[in-house]
Amino acid sequence: MIPEQTGPGRRKEFCSQACRQWDWVGRQRARELQISEDELVVARTELDTLYDDLYVLSCAVDDTERELASKRSTATSLREALEWLMEAARPLRDRTVHPTSPHGIPRP
Repeated sequence: MIPEQTGPGRRKEFCSQACRQWDWVGRQRARELQISEDELVVARTELDTLYDDLYVLSCAVDDTERELASKRSTATSLREALEWLMEAARPLRDRTVHPTSPHGIPRP
């Protein structure tokens, strides 16, 4: 977090010299790879994990929709479907996608 500046001078954009350096390195590497400002480099394993969690959530949504549409649903079966849906959604709610450095090391 960048502390609020009250004195004269230019507003700080980075919390530390290390963050400023990471930004510069990232911009240089993006220029080399011809990556636009709207693109982000993410590790394959992180992307695969995200897709896996999305698939699980999709299955939970499908199962819950079927349970809601069923004429034989009970309070217990609806509660179980909702619990399954919530269990599938939590990893995505708590996930943060982290860009990688030019050398594949997660950035701070």
